[in-house]
Amino acid sequence: MEYDYYPLKSHIDTHNRIFGGRLWCIQDICGIICAGLTWFLIAYAEFVVMNVMLLPSPYPVYKIINIIIFNGATFLAISSHLKTMFSDPGAVTLGNATKENIQQMGFREGEIIFKCPKCSSIKPNRAHHCSVCKRCILKMDHHCPWVNNCIGERNQKFFVLFCCYIALISIHALFLCCNQFAMCIKHEWKECSTFSPPATVVLLLFLIFEALLFAVFTIIMLGTQLTAIWNDETGIEQLKKEEARWTKKSKWKSIESVFGRFSLLWFSPFSSPNIKTKMESCLYPV
Repeated sequence: MEYDYYPLKSHIDTHNRIFGGRLWCIQDICGIICAGLTWFLIAYAEFVVMNVMLLPSPYPVYKIINIIIFNGATFLAISSHLKTMFSDPGAVTLGNATKENIQQMGFREGEIIFKCPKCSSIKPNRAHHCSVCKRCILKMDHHCPWVNNCIGERNQKFFVLFCCYIALISIHALFLCCNQFAMCIKHEWKECSTFSPPATVVLLLFLIFEALLFAVFTIIMLGTQLTAIWNDETGIEQLKKEEARWTKKSKWKSIESVFGRFSLLWFSPFSSPNIKTKMESCLYPV
């Protein structure tokens, strides 16, 4: 049954935000270090791919095509990471479980209202409290230190894209490394790189290790996320084996709730589906 709700007065929620509340950011030292490490590893892959393999390559067509593909996917991966990290995942307004607010929201007498004891917020259906963010997050899937943020209703698309593009550049880097090794062995390590043979081997081996690790991790994570979206469940709901107290969407509607209506914008980290329910407008900060 649906009820009519009325929006709360506009205010700026500055908790977990920087620059006067304009940008979402979790001040967690572990998450910040992990995010910085992610950027460093992407930068390392960019350095090796460009300076060891592609730029010194004597094959212009091979060089140009792979430069465009690798750098394009890297740009989208970094953009997706930043959007995931600095997007509000769906945080419920802090301390909104007051008598005045409850009356404004139009709850009826006798209706059961769940209140989070940790952040004093009205806890909507499918919301969970994150101990790192110190907020209730709507449709919280998990807290990921690699993006220093929770994965929830508002940023799950960006996280899926991040996993997808990292997996893509990891597989591409593996292909380039194998091709580079084959070329160096064929030419007996002469003119196969601007670096010395020992340095080239070390750089390529470390990149292969990094690419394998990230490819396996992101492909598994991508499969997990897509399965959860397909089944209209979150990671926490699957882990706790919670009985569905909500009306499950169809498979396609569940996908659209994360990515929006099908278009090429599905693959863009600069586009948000911008889907908002009545309940969200009451519980989220304006």
